[in-house]
Amino acid sequence: MKTVMEDKGIRTIEQVRRFLEGTADVEFEIETKADRYEWTEETLRRFRYLEPGKAEKGLLLRFLEKVTGYSHIQVKRFVRQYFETGHVRRRKPKKRGFIRKYTEADIRLLAATDELHGTLSGPATKKLCERAVKIFGEHEYERLADISVAHLYNLRRSGTYKRRRVHFTKTSPRPSVIGERRKPRPNGRPGYIRVDTVHQGDLDGNKGVYYINAVDEVTQFEIVCSVEKISENYLIPVLTDMIGQFPFIVRGFHSDNGSEFINRKTAALLNKLLVEMTKSRPRHSNDNALAESKNGAIVRKHLGYTHIPQLYAPLINRFLTDHLNPYINYHRPCFFPETITTASGKQAKRYPFSSMMTPYDKLKSLPNAERSLKPSCNFSRLDDIASKLSDNQAAKLMIAAKIKTF
Repeated sequence: MKTVMEDKGIRTIEQVRRFLEGTADVEFEIETKADRYEWTEETLRRFRYLEPGKAEKGLLLRFLEKVTGYSHIQVKRFVRQYFETGHVRRRKPKKRGFIRKYTEADIRLLAATDELHGTLSGPATKKLCERAVKIFGEHEYERLADISVAHLYNLRRSGTYKRRRVHFTKTSPRPSVIGERRKPRPNGRPGYIRVDTVHQGDLDGNKGVYYINAVDEVTQFEIVCSVEKISENYLIPVLTDMIGQFPFIVRGFHSDNGSEFINRKTAALLNKLLVEMTKSRPRHSNDNALAESKNGAIVRKHLGYTHIPQLYAPLINRFLTDHLNPYINYHRPCFFPETITTASGKQAKRYPFSSMMTPYDKLKSLPNAERSLKPSCNFSRLDDIASKLSDNQAAKLMIAAKIKTF
């Protein structure tokens, strides 16, 4: 049952006391919040709440609690608001409590960048965004350039990103006197390359093309070539061309113990070029780990696992030389380790984001880097190659050439 109560006749503290005593078992309810706030303000003004003593104020508070149904602490808030402003108003929420920093357009831009560069790690993608703004003036990356690596992964998990791009990760006798069994010691100088082979797979007993992957230990400058077979007749011309593609003088050649490299013709070629030859030691799997890790991060990511007939090796080699190698050396950031000594005296490697850069930028940052270049190369010419295209433009051209090739 709904009953309307008229309280304008209650004007003294004594009337308030009698009202509370007579309605101890009665509950009151004001229909809307706006009416409750308005009635509270009118009651405080009618009884001149700021003037009576402490006991009288206590009765008025009980009166407000009884009629409005609010708790004691909430009524005290009303009184404080009335004391400060002369009114009791309902606080309205802010229109936008949390402003979204990264928009749908940013997420789509991130997805497009990942598609161009093959979903690099979070730090590498952040570095690409920074380079896009600072070096190439692509202002659409301004917000993504300031994103944290952790939140970048959050955006990759968002629905907008997943609708824009879906990514699937596929599930990988007699000792020779040629070459010295030891780990290369570059001592901070470029030119000591790690070399490994990658096979494109068999199909019905037919061999696929082979890739020769060479990575410089200090700068991570990388050259990938393709050959039909890994016999000496096919390999020697490609090795000669591969060494010629490095802008600096090659001083060391390190490989595993495979016969494709550990043979007299390869040794004669390296000896002619005054390149020392080393090979991996037994039970030291990290000796050639750099080249093996690049096999997955570069070769398999861009060329996949599907069988490719050997007759296409020259066509693929042109794609690698003209498009993939320039992209990974001038436009793809890499981590570079820093060695620290722990409290226990052990040496440990750390990979800070601040040291991430492209292989070419790493080459330029080395002390006396000009001395390491070949006589036919100089940094002015290499700078023109690096700045000719932005990272995204180079990736687009590389992808277009890949689609055309395959």
